[in-house]
Amino acid sequence: MTHIQQVHWELTMDYIGHPYYVSGNAIMHALGQHLSYDRHRHLHASHGIFVPGQFGTFPDEHSQSGFRPYLGSGLPEVEAYDDLFLLRQASHSWLLESRPRDALNTHDIRVQSGHPALSHETIMGKPEDARRQLQTTKWYLNAYLHADHEGVLPIEESTLEGLRFGGKRNYGYGSTRLKDTQVIDVEALEYSRLENGEAFILELITPFVLESEYPDAHDQDIPWWWNEERHNLRERAEKILEQREVYNLQTVDHGQVVAYDGDRPVETAKRGIRRVGTHSKYGFGELRVKPVEAQPNQHQDSERKRKATG
Repeated sequence: MTHIQQVHWELTMDYIGHPYYVSGNAIMHALGQHLSYDRHRHLHASHGIFVPGQFGTFPDEHSQSGFRPYLGSGLPEVEAYDDLFLLRQASHSWLLESRPRDALNTHDIRVQSGHPALSHETIMGKPEDARRQLQTTKWYLNAYLHADHEGVLPIEESTLEGLRFGGKRNYGYGSTRLKDTQVIDVEALEYSRLENGEAFILELITPFVLESEYPDAHDQDIPWWWNEERHNLRERAEKILEQREVYNLQTVDHGQVVAYDGDRPVETAKRGIRRVGTHSKYGFGELRVKPVEAQPNQHQDSERKRKATG
């Protein structure tokens, strides 16, 4: 199946749960309450990434350019491979540098019923001479779905509307409203930056599972096409919940970069969108392939070496 369905939810109430993302497992559980078993069992979900609804600029590698008001509040068009990851990076590098990036990129924590909760909005004061004294940043949740069987996607907007994630859901926490959704054909995207590249790195968008307590889940080492030893990588303990049972996971933590040792970057990129490894169905193992851009002095050094040996 070559299509994925991007989903962008707006948080309408504070979220009690994992501080970095809403797991794909949690998204699957929420959808399972509204889908038939035959349809739900073929579904795969990414982790949901928290995104501030703020002004931003498209990065150089994006197919679009320029400034856009409240870039994080919706789903821009996707034409190229790199477009997929605009809103799926925790650093939110697209935020305007002229605004208080560090503050806008930080989720407020509020105590709700004795639990720390991620605020669904961030309210900041402004100088006394400002036209408005307060600025409110709404927070969104970016995720995508794919399926291993025809006829599963797209999920209807009515099914995606009003889902709740995290703890204390019965009390209204983690409530969302559907802001935007779109279906993308992964095979139809432009991959020219990878096709024309010579060296590549891999960015871990979500954790890669090494060991799992989940029944019949196989432990695994890092892939052979990662040019990195396990002892050099940062690991993190994670958990997955199934039928009220908690299973521990040992993972390579997300956000890290490793060199790519394979020779099929486009195929690896397509595979990384759908994720690799144990529990990929539930959001783990999402990878982004990036070309290594040569610096100007590197070109000069290469040219000097060529002439010297010429």
